[in-house]
Amino acid sequence: MSEESSTHFGFKTINENEKAQKVGEVFHSVARNYDLMNDVMSAGLHRGWKRFAVEISGVSAGGRVLDVAGGSGDMSRLFAKKVGDTGEVVLTDINASMLAVGRDRLIDAGLTAPALQCDAEKLPFPDQYFDCVCVAFGLRNMTHKEKALAEMQRVLKVGGRLLVLEFSQIWKPLAPLYDAYSFKLLPLMGKLFAKDADSYQYLAESIRMHPDQETLRQMMLDAGFAKVDYYNLAAGVVALHKGWKI
Repeated sequence: MSEESSTHFGFKTINENEKAQKVGEVFHSVARNYDLMNDVMSAGLHRGWKRFAVEISGVSAGGRVLDVAGGSGDMSRLFAKKVGDTGEVVLTDINASMLAVGRDRLIDAGLTAPALQCDAEKLPFPDQYFDCVCVAFGLRNMTHKEKALAEMQRVLKVGGRLLVLEFSQIWKPLAPLYDAYSFKLLPLMGKLFAKDADSYQYLAESIRMHPDQETLRQMMLDAGFAKVDYYNLAAGVVALHKGWKI
């Protein structure tokens, strides 16, 4: 297997052309229980992390927001309240099962945001269209992260912001405890609550393979973003990166 054609799927090394299918299988499996497991795994903290991201986004009434890999629609629902009736929020995800959950929850909330199945590495939107692009807990599952970041930069207006909310590198003194939680308790919770230990084993591994805070910051700079900074949340369990298109 050549280096050019290989990538990571958790701790495994696989051909690049296999990753999308394997990640798709994981999220088809977890879609129905995704929100329940987020609450269980984070003790509900993920809701606060997402609200914080929306609050510092700079989005206001009338804004246009793209929610990439938006899954069950948490971020889209929060942004829809920010932009109001004069704004636009577009929910996207590559996974049909996750997108269906998000679309239904938007409808249940009385929101009419469009839901579109698409690949983050090939966004079907014009240049300089959105005021804000966000990707929450989705970037680590993408095969070519640099291509996805470049696409997000392309569709942003000058002055627009990218928000990347993602698991990251925890404060080192807490790493042993976090490892025990991730590789012992997380698959067990997946088995008990979602009847799927393997998918949550992958999710734990994918977090470890994701770039750390400084590496992701540099990737965003390389993709053309400026003034990139990040906030460590929960001692670095999660980081929120924010970059500007200038």
